Amino acid sequence: MALMGHLPQQSEFIEAAIDSTLLIALLSPILYLFLFHPVKQHLRLREQAEATLRKSQETQLKDMLRTSLDGYWMSDAQGHLLEVNDAYCLMSGYSREELLKMCISDVEAIETPEDTAAHLKQLMEMGSVNFETRHRRKDGVLLDIEVSANFAKYDEARVHCFLRNITLRKQGEEALRLQSEITANAAEGIALIKASDSTIHYTNRRFESLFGYAPGELIGKHISIINAPTDKPPLDTATEIQQQVEKNGECSGELLNLRKDGTTLWTSFHVSTVIHPQLGKLLITYQSDISSRKESEEDLQLAAMVYENSSEAIAVTDANNQIIAVNPAFEEMTGYSEEEILGKNPRVMSSGRHDREFYREMWQSLIRDGYWHGEMWDKRKNGEIYAKALSINTIRNRDGSVHRYVALFSDITERKQSEELIWKQANFDTLTELPNRRMFLDRLEVEAKKSDRSKLPLALLLIDLDQFKEVNDTLGHAVGDTLLKEAAYRIRSCVRTSDTVARLGGDEFTVILSEIPDSANITDITQKIIDRLAEYFNLGHEVVYVSASVGITLYPSDACNIDDLMKNADQAMYVAKQNGRNRYSYYTHSLQEAAQKRLRLMNDLRCALAQNQLKVYFQPIINLATGRIYKAEALLRWQHPERGMVSPMDFIPLAEESGLIHEIGDWVFRESARWAQRWSSQFAGNFQISVNKSPAQFREGSGNSNAWLAHLQELGLSGKHILVEITEGLLLNAEHDITDKLLAFRDAGIQVAIDDFGTGYSSLSYLKKFDIDYLKIDQSFVRNLTTDSNDMALCEAIIVMAHKLGLKVIAEGVETEEQRVLLTRAGCDYAQGYLLSRPIPPEELERYLSQHQP
Repeated sequence: MALMGHLPQQSEFIEAAIDSTLLIALLSPILYLFLFHPVKQHLRLREQAEATLRKSQETQLKDMLRTSLDGYWMSDAQGHLLEVNDAYCLMSGYSREELLKMCISDVEAIETPEDTAAHLKQLMEMGSVNFETRHRRKDGVLLDIEVSANFAKYDEARVHCFLRNITLRKQGEEALRLQSEITANAAEGIALIKASDSTIHYTNRRFESLFGYAPGELIGKHISIINAPTDKPPLDTATEIQQQVEKNGECSGELLNLRKDGTTLWTSFHVSTVIHPQLGKLLITYQSDISSRKESEEDLQLAAMVYENSSEAIAVTDANNQIIAVNPAFEEMTGYSEEEILGKNPRVMSSGRHDREFYREMWQSLIRDGYWHGEMWDKRKNGEIYAKALSINTIRNRDGSVHRYVALFSDITERKQSEELIWKQANFDTLTELPNRRMFLDRLEVEAKKSDRSKLPLALLLIDLDQFKEVNDTLGHAVGDTLLKEAAYRIRSCVRTSDTVARLGGDEFTVILSEIPDSANITDITQKIIDRLAEYFNLGHEVVYVSASVGITLYPSDACNIDDLMKNADQAMYVAKQNGRNRYSYYTHSLQEAAQKRLRLMNDLRCALAQNQLKVYFQPIINLATGRIYKAEALLRWQHPERGMVSPMDFIPLAEESGLIHEIGDWVFRESARWAQRWSSQFAGNFQISVNKSPAQFREGSGNSNAWLAHLQELGLSGKHILVEITEGLLLNAEHDITDKLLAFRDAGIQVAIDDFGTGYSSLSYLKKFDIDYLKIDQSFVRNLTTDSNDMALCEAIIVMAHKLGLKVIAEGVETEEQRVLLTRAGCDYAQGYLLSRPIPPEELERYLSQHQP
């Protein structure tokens, strides 16, 4: 029994009856105790009178409860029904006998027995409550009940409840609420306007949102506030509509209206009159937003203008694909007049370039999707073939059948020609007309898929022309380009028409040999390419020889993806170059391991300098005539934390390849200069340290000579304290910037030595041109030096030639006393090697110098 709070008492009569009963029950024992015995007879007579009165009142109360239209029950404090009237029996559908066997919770529809017990306890504390609840009839129907409950604790703790069926009232209230809610939330804007002054009395939510106002904001405003000014003021417009309503009883139409933010919208409106009991005559208006429809109408007008004035050709056909309408652009583009083309099938303009499959797919798309977009070649009336971009859309009837086909197209002939040119430029090398890298990768993807289907391997050949840079640098780029075109022709002539030859860039070519049944064919084709490229090239007035290094890898045995296949071919080609060039090399897994080792080593090298893993060792150089040591060669060493000592032969090429040689070379120079300063002050004023300078340091901008010279000045050293060692190959390919750097060293007093002299392409003219100071005899000539050996003759020749040119000679790799004696007799100036000392850390060299200086 839900307690809804206190409400006013229901009936004064019922209160009086209950109060009399309670009063009598309370006063009887008191009178008995306090009145004297002589009046006992009087009291007995009074009690009889009161009993008669009480019985009369109870009879009246029972008659009232029996005839009442409201239900009544009486229950005990535990909720058991003790008495019910006929009205509640009729209301609940239960008989009196059934109800007197039930509890309150048996008829309550929204409570549990626990809830009822809690509410009875609360009622006993409060005394009386009025509330609304719901009961369930015997037939299951739910009733809305208004309850007035009283608790009489002096009447054996009885609960008296009067119950009124308010179901119809609640249903009426709900109907009114729903009606109000429907109006408030109607899709149309609804407003009530006072006819007397045209002010707005009511608006629903849609009306407010339609014109951009907050709830209630329009109330009291003149209706003209929503009318947009056109050729007449808003007030005149509102007045005119009201006059039409007074005359005809209603008015409908379309109107340009005004939102609160100043924007306009089109609405359709209907205005009629209603009579309100208190307010009198009102106008009710319904407003709907038709802006979209108005825009559509404008769009239709615009579409008609576009149709007539469009630069795109438009043709409309019926369901049988017969032309029923064309626009002027169609006539101009195709050459057909409207009279000539109406009733014809568009196939009369067919160019014949498209097969039946093309048209079949086009019609399948139209049937399936309702549209088709694409490009097509057609024929004008004069027979000229042209390209057009075509869009066809299907217009259907309501039943889904085809009503019309609309085709729009434009002439794209010039664009197609430009695209073809751009495509060729994007996919082919302009010099050799071979596929470029982009087209090559696409072809390789296609051939790999073919190989998967046929189960036949494909071979990828990576070809690099040896000595091409020398040709380009000495004879010029024009001759180099001619050589590349001839090389492309020769490679193409060695392969099948089904194979792909591409130029990746520079002097790198690649060949895809597809679906090779026998690996012997790969070797034959590769050797044929090498032999053809080794033949002389007659380039105008020049005859040039080059060779080729070729790397070969197979799909899918070596790799199953394009990136790995390219890396494999590159590694194999690199091995072919290392093995002497003018040859081929197949990829093997050991090459992959070596490449991975090189990659890891290169990554480690990047942090070696920062982590102090690089050290400069020094090997002393002795003056053979005096036995004095005032020269030493700086040699770089790498103490790897895991690999131990890494050979310079392994990491110097990586440093050159990665560009780290500049940073490392500059560090070696600064370390050498620091020790040169120290040893010059301790042992000899002109102590000189030889520093190797890589060709890569000369060819690229960093590590320039000016920075070295500035550092020497900071240390207070002259150029004579540093000797720069270079290779013969650097002089052979010397460019202007290399020449400038060598001459800058000479001008600063820094001497230059040619390392490993006799192993490369020696030229006496270079020795004179660059003012070389020292020649270093390679240890390969010194290693087997004996009195009558050829190596002795070569060493003597080098020494005599050098002295004639004013150069000094340093012999490398002196390991025995015999070698030292022979070189001294031959007039060699200096020697270095294990006979004197291995390369050692600077601290050890310092102790060595202290012990061996005279």
